[in-house]
Amino acid sequence: MKKIAIFPGTFDPITIGHCDIVKRGLNLFDKIIIAIGNNLGKKNMFSIKKRKIWISKSFSKKYNKKIEIYSYIGLTISFCKKKKVNFILRGIRNQLDFEFEKNILFINNELYKKIETIFLISSHKMSYINSFLVRSIIKNGGDYTKFVPNSVRI
Repeated sequence: MKKIAIFPGTFDPITIGHCDIVKRGLNLFDKIIIAIGNNLGKKNMFSIKKRKIWISKSFSKKYNKKIEIYSYIGLTISFCKKKKVNFILRGIRNQLDFEFEKNILFINNELYKKIETIFLISSHKMSYINSFLVRSIIKNGGDYTKFVPNSVRI
């Protein structure tokens, strides 16, 4: 049986930190589904279409068969059930991320007992990078390019 994980997020935009988690996650899983959450209450900077293109271009051809990209609306746990996936992959940058993700893990386990969440600690060099800060740099005309894969150019 193949081990498949869902890596959920808004990826608005995808960062080098996200890419690092996916690549390292592929050492643990046969396939990773990068799931772009479409939170209707959140205003995103980039369209889902653009984010899908960026994500797709962020990974070389050697990863093509091991990565799928989807968008979804609603609970991540519902998307996991729909895709018949029992693993969620999450990156942890710091203690605040851990506390937040731990609570989501507990809620998800109450909603769907078969789900297992796997946390990967961010690489030290990427522990401060997040999409919110990258969007702020972009909005203010700064050089965001060192924080995102080459595919993300505006």
